Amino acid sequence: MNSSQQIELALGNAIEHSLSAALASVIGPDCPPKLADAMRYSVFPGGARIRPRLALAVACACGQDNPAVANAAAAAIELLHCASLVHDDLPCFDDASTRRGKASVHRAFGERLAVLAGDALIVLAFETLATGVKALPQRLPALMMIISRSVGMPTGIVAGQAWECESRVSLSAYQQAKTGALFAAATMAGAAAAGQIPEQWRMLGERLGEAYQVADDIRDAAGNAEELGKPVGRDVALGRPSAAVEFGISGAIARLDFLVAGALESIPECPGRDDLRALIQQEVDGLLPKQLKRETRDARQAA
Repeated sequence: MNSSQQIELALGNAIEHSLSAALASVIGPDCPPKLADAMRYSVFPGGARIRPRLALAVACACGQDNPAVANAAAAAIELLHCASLVHDDLPCFDDASTRRGKASVHRAFGERLAVLAGDALIVLAFETLATGVKALPQRLPALMMIISRSVGMPTGIVAGQAWECESRVSLSAYQQAKTGALFAAATMAGAAAAGQIPEQWRMLGERLGEAYQVADDIRDAAGNAEELGKPVGRDVALGRPSAAVEFGISGAIARLDFLVAGALESIPECPGRDDLRALIQQEVDGLLPKQLKRETRDARQAA
């Protein structure tokens, strides 16, 4: 196991422990059993946990002095992400039948409990943040603003979802709000949790967020549901902005490469810069199936 894999394992363990502790803090004998089950189902087993791992990786790279603060921020970000997926899958939005390889929450528990589970996870995110920062309360205001702005208005994930209700929207504005905002929150919160200046880390998060959204657009257009664990072809079916639609598959992959290069270049100077760069490179290398990359590269060379 190389150093990047060891870091990945440590980050993953810390995140799962933090999420389990967060849910355990509110799920007890007095909690409605079906709601408790829906909340657990929404969070476990998780997906790639990209956003919280990014937050913890940045905090480590910055030389964090209290891991509990970064763990709380990372857990809060993941809880908000899970809540957004629950709401995103509802019949009034995507009407998705599957998520993470299993039935979506509204299919498994019904629409009412899905809405309530998503709402409860949002509240739990901020409870988790407030509890975890008790040892360094002076860092809470910055973390609260970073994370809340990434979810709400004017450019958070709620705004990103709302752009789907408009007749016209810029692809970049849509992707920055729907995906980039929470990635920027991850990098900025990681820095703030370590007592560093968060604004210096915004560009890394925004570029990575847009890169992940472009990759998601490509997978939706050229992937398959079994591999992704969710329906494909939804962007075209729902008329949503998509890099794959706007640029074509080859153009979207070129855009993805450009964004990844920009993200790596934007990493600020910090004690763990090299390890962070290697970790991010390892993550982005797995964004698209290698076969799709090879086919696109061969097509470019043949043109």
